[in-house]
Amino acid sequence: MVVDRLEINHEELKKVSFNVKKYPNASLLLVTKNRPQTLVRSLIDKGYLLFGENRVQEADEKFRDLQDQNLKIHLIGPLQTNKVKLALSLFDTIQTIDRPKLIKEISKQLKSNDNIKTKNYFIQVNVGDESQKAGVSIDETLDLYEYATSEKLNVSGLMCIPPFEEKPNKYFEKMIDIRDYINNDLKLSMGMSNDYEIALSLKSDLVRIGSRIFK
Repeated sequence: MVVDRLEINHEELKKVSFNVKKYPNASLLLVTKNRPQTLVRSLIDKGYLLFGENRVQEADEKFRDLQDQNLKIHLIGPLQTNKVKLALSLFDTIQTIDRPKLIKEISKQLKSNDNIKTKNYFIQVNVGDESQKAGVSIDETLDLYEYATSEKLNVSGLMCIPPFEEKPNKYFEKMIDIRDYINNDLKLSMGMSNDYEIALSLKSDLVRIGSRIFK
């Protein structure tokens, strides 16, 4: 594991928290991938309870003995089918549902496994149609959503990562259109360290902040 920033940037964390709190319906999800458990504990001590991780195994090692802390943990990285069982025992929300095969495996576990912690699922949309990124295509999002709900997954939101080299506004606006077409009660997880303020202005429900708050 590469840990390049081992301290919390308290001033930046305070600023981000203040900006998010200006939007009553928005939540701040702190991304702690590649960060040690000591930093997570420091954030918990400051009252932060919502975290995002990219890798199932790393999250298991980091959060398994913190489960009595009333935390909410989201998986925001790709999920392999052979890690589904472990993921379902650890994460409150999985934000990266992007293919029927993954839904089928989750459904299988929901029917046969009593050790399920996950209550919510987000469909990850490849909103920029980028071949190197995970996520379902825009045209297939409705079909995937309907398949997931038919398999009894509680799909509560949509997630995206817009192209890094472009302004994100049009992609966030596209996500709003997709959400409203499918189900306007769905939450939107969009906005990261470099574009979270734009996402908030466009009514994102969750912003995922990592590198910005570490030094």
